[in-house]
This record gives sequence, C-alpha cells and structure tokens, in this order.
Amino acid sequence: MGKESSYMKGFVPYALAAFLVGLIGGFVTGLGPAFVKDIGIAYNNTTWTALALAISTAACAPILGKLGDVLGRKTTLLLGMGVFIFGNVLTAIAGSLPFMLVARFIVGVGTAAIAPVVMAYIVTEFPPSAMAKGFSLYMLISSAAVVFGPTMGSLIINAYGWRTMMWVCAGISAAVFLLCLLTHKKSTQQRKSLAGFDGMGAVFILLFFSLVLCIPSFGQNFGWGSTLFLIVLLSSAVSLFGLIAVEKRAAHPILLGSFIRRKAFILTVAALFLTQGLMQANMTNIIIFINYTQPENTIISGYAISIMYLGMSLGAVILGPLADRWEPKTVLTGSFVLTGIGCGLMLLFTEKVSVLLLALSLGILGFGLGGNATIFMKVVLSGLSPEKAGAGTGTYGLFRDLAAPFGVAVFVPMFTNSITKSIASGGTEFAAAVSSIHTLAIAELVCVAVGIAVVLMLPKIHKKAN
Repeated sequence: MGKESSYMKGFVPYALAAFLVGLIGGFVTGLGPAFVKDIGIAYNNTTWTALALAISTAACAPILGKLGDVLGRKTTLLLGMGVFIFGNVLTAIAGSLPFMLVARFIVGVGTAAIAPVVMAYIVTEFPPSAMAKGFSLYMLISSAAVVFGPTMGSLIINAYGWRTMMWVCAGISAAVFLLCLLTHKKSTQQRKSLAGFDGMGAVFILLFFSLVLCIPSFGQNFGWGSTLFLIVLLSSAVSLFGLIAVEKRAAHPILLGSFIRRKAFILTVAALFLTQGLMQANMTNIIIFINYTQPENTIISGYAISIMYLGMSLGAVILGPLADRWEPKTVLTGSFVLTGIGCGLMLLFTEKVSVLLLALSLGILGFGLGGNATIFMKVVLSGLSPEKAGAGTGTYGLFRDLAAPFGVAVFVPMFTNSITKSIASGGTEFAAAVSSIHTLAIAELVCVAVGIAVVLMLPKIHKKAN
C-alpha cells in the first residue's frame, strides 16, 4: 500500500499538468471560428489556426520527450508549462492571423513538452500490472477536464468575447503552474549532459512532420496542382530523405527505429490516423455547422462538445481497463463500432438539429474514442525501458498527435470548402451545410470501417495459458 501511495503521490503534478492541457483545450474549442469571425475573414481560415497548434504539438513531442530523458521530467514539465502560459497570453493579444498562428504554435510547443513526460512517468513509475489503469487515469483526467470547457468557453465568448476567454485561460494556467511547483517532490531521475543530443534530427523532425501536416490543407485550399501545394509536397519529400540520413548517423537518435518498426506500433498508428482525428475535426465542423444553420443559437455546439468529452471520460474508465482482462483488439473493435455509430448519427442532422441529437452523436463518438485511445497506449508503450521512456512516449506522442491534425487537415477543409462551393453554385447556406455534414459523415464511416480491419490485424497481447 505504501508503494502505491508513493507512485500515486508522485503522479500529482503530472496529473495537474494533464488536467490543465485538457481544461484549456476545452475552453478554446470555439476560439478559431470566433477569431476569424471577429477579424472578418472566411471560416476556412480556422484550418490554419488549428493547424498551427497541431504542428508544434505533434512535431515537437519526440524532441521534447527526448529532452525529458536528458534534463529530467520535472524540469521539462515546468518549462513546458511556462511556454504554454506564454503562448496563451500571446493568443489573447493576437490582432491578425499571422500573429495568432505564432501564438498557437507556441502553445503547442508547451503541450508537446507536457504530454510525453506525463506518459513517461506512468511507464517508468507505475508497476506493469497497473499501467493500463494509469493510462486510463491519464485519459480520464484529460477528458474530464475538457467536459465543461467548451460550454464555459462558449458562454464567455458570447458574453465578453474570445479575448476575455483567453485571459481566463492564461490565469488558470498560471495558478496550476504554481500548484505543480508546490507538489512536485524532489526528482531522483539522473540529469544527463546535452552533449551528443540529436540536434540535426530535431530540426529535420520539425521540418518534415510540419510539412506533412500542411499537405492536405494546402491541396484542398490552394488546389492539388497549385504551385504552393507542389512546393510543400517536394519540400516534405526532401526533408524526409534528410531525416532518414541524419537519424541513421545519429549516435542517440530521437526517433527509435526498433520501437517504430514493431507491428503493434505500425498498425496502431494506422488505426489512430483513421479514427482519432475525427475528434478535433468533428468539434470544429460542428461549431461551423451550427454557425451556418443556427447562428442565433451557437451555444448548443458547446453543450454537445462537452457531452463528447464526458463520453471520452467514461470510455477511458469503462472500456480502457477491460484490455487488462480481455484481448485488447477485441475491446478495440467494440469501441470502433461505437465510433462508427456516433459518425452515422450525423446523417440525421438537419438545419434545425436538436442539442439532443448533437449530444447523442458526439457522446457516443467520444465514448468509443476514449476507450480506444487508452488501449492504444497500453498496446504500444508496454515494455519501454526507463532510459528510453521519454523518447519512446514522445515518438508515440508524435504520431498520436499527428492523428488529430491530420483529421483536421482532411475533414475541416472537406466540410468548409464543400459549403463554399455549394453556395457559389447557387445553394443556400442551410442546404449547403446540411449536405456537407452528410458527405463528411459518409467519409468518416469509411475510415472507421478500414480502422476496424486494421485493428483485427494487431498481434495478440494476452497469451493463452498452456
């Protein structure tokens, strides 16, 4: 009991940091649409505000995870939280799209420092028999923190504007930082020298994965044959060759080849890209959908998204731990089916869709996503050594965090551009929004079906007793 009390007590500052990222993430779900509306630019620019955050969150995760192995978890956690606060302050004062993109990028850097050290703590400090419960607790804290965020954020935006909402976020972040500072016990983790750190690998990781995330957005917004798209495509190919060459020569590469090449990793990442990206994309698209169809009642999208995060919290604590008793891919198949049901209910949306149907669709979707996100962490991260925990969790965090922006980059432009084209062809805003959300639902159902096929190919985790 004493040992359990020790690792759980040590988890407190990491739990607080996870809570902070989830809470602020919930508050800012309506930031993109509110910002572009305020400065008078088209809604499809929400793609860029979401992408700026997503690029740094994903691409910096393995770099800062590796840095956590060198500097220590405590230092990395507190530095990450400091950057996170700074980014939110910059967001609050942003007056143009370029300034906002820089601000959201900085917030993503802070997030990228926090997430890997939280997962690394669970991998190294929780006993193997409690690891799935540890990840379930992490998902519960992250998801539960977001439950009231979208509603509260929407209320503040509607009453006082998005800038006030961001100042509230900055204030909350500063308060949680102080709590983390007070509750973090003295670290026993050995601090290492930065000599030999894979600096060139870090540069090419940031370059390549940032460009990869831009490919679908540039293609859909500027045209698949446009000069800008071709430049991004060619640059990403060149940076990939550079990344491979640099990591092969590195004495201590940031990306662990032996970890990435495993069947469990490859299939898990494929399934993540097919489904987890639905969360962020659907949140943004539901807000835009309501803005088009019920501009007088935009608060209902906040209620529905809060229900989605409640569903994720329940999925994490109900479905996640089942993977300790039953074969993980069996549980995953069930959670993917629930994800598909949530997407399928979007086919019933009309221009006057009720908050009940919105909540039912996003709630079921969230329940499935919360379950499979927890189980994926168990499948991929079990067996990591303490020396490689930061790099391993950062590498997984990179691909996990790429899934959401990939979904945003694909599904948000698909939805917003479809509306724009329909209106340009003479359709009404109402009809265009409804038609586009139905097309989106069909595309997502296809992704879920392929995701189930991928999950069924995962290797078995529980071996039958002889």
